Amino acid sequence: MTKQMSKSQRRRANNNRSRMLTIGAIVVGALLIAVALILPNAKSGAEVVVPEAVTRPAGDGLMLGEITAPAKIEVFEDFQCPACVQFSEEIESLVLEKLVATGKAYYIFHNYPFLDTNSAAKESRGAANASLCANEQGKFWEYHDVLFANWNGENQGAFAPARLMEFATALKLNTEDFQACIDEDRYAAEVQASFDLGVEMGVEGTPTVFVNGVIITPGYIPSFEDIAAAVEAVQP
Repeated sequence: MTKQMSKSQRRRANNNRSRMLTIGAIVVGALLIAVALILPNAKSGAEVVVPEAVTRPAGDGLMLGEITAPAKIEVFEDFQCPACVQFSEEIESLVLEKLVATGKAYYIFHNYPFLDTNSAAKESRGAANASLCANEQGKFWEYHDVLFANWNGENQGAFAPARLMEFATALKLNTEDFQACIDEDRYAAEVQASFDLGVEMGVEGTPTVFVNGVIITPGYIPSFEDIAAAVEAVQP
């Protein structure tokens, strides 16, 4: 009788142990899911850097200058790309001042979100969509500048949805309209079309610059001098 009860107790103990292990696995799984959901928004609440306002040539949305200019400069960028931050700060301003404002070139920005290809967060595409949401309110370039000013690592939460909303608030956009645009991923098709155009034209990284369809210094960040030489070569 005592031996039989001992077996029964062992069975109960084994069953209890199995239940505890199952519960433990469920708890660990829930924690991992919670961490995965929280991390993309970890940057939310940090101070937003708003650069000083920049005077750019007149244009239409992502395009600046006179469409009839003899040279067409097309730039493909990913907002998570550190080289694009450098290009924007050091080269783009010179291009706009000396080539676009003078009527020599027409400037077109293209989104080329590729740095989140293997990330579930899709921060490159989220930032690209957000930039077009800002464009709805006539603030593409201001939002462009804020994105680059607040970049601090690839797929680390810098461009999580909550953070993108904070940028819109800092720029005093209509946040209700902007939130709706973010929630809908309203410009997903346009962002994909821009990416596909880049692939078709031979873009393999960012920033990639074309002048009248010809790629400038493939594989390298083009200097202002590189771009200016290509623009001058097509002047009448």
